[in-house]
Amino acid sequence: MSLVLDSSVALAYCFDEEITPQILATFDRVIDEGIVVPSLWRYEVANVLALAERRGRVTLGFPKIAFDRFEKISIVLDEESDEQAWTTTIRLAALYNLTVYDAAYLELAQRRRLPLATLDAALAQAARVAGVETLI
Repeated sequence: MSLVLDSSVALAYCFDEEITPQILATFDRVIDEGIVVPSLWRYEVANVLALAERRGRVTLGFPKIAFDRFEKISIVLDEESDEQAWTTTIRLAALYNLTVYDAAYLELAQRRRLPLATLDAALAQAARVAGVETLI
């Protein structure tokens, strides 16, 4: 069974100083099982990596190295996420006081009945209240 992986966990895997035993264990599972993500996931990951490069946090070309780490992972972009944005996702955002971006991960995990891996405390709490299994 795959899982929903939010950008906070994906980005922690990109930056060596943020990798923990829990991140490594999650990515062992991710590499074996793959992930399902909302359509915004690649934009979120790319944006943070581009900003890190622009601000000098990482060396020039680091985003490409980080993207290469994801090449060994089966990534399924959920095609229904966009359709949920103006209905279920925005309702979840209001109900749990989340950004619509974070609510997109919760909506996907609920609809697909998959566990959600996140480092975001508010999203993890909302997921638990909503009956979604959380990782990390």
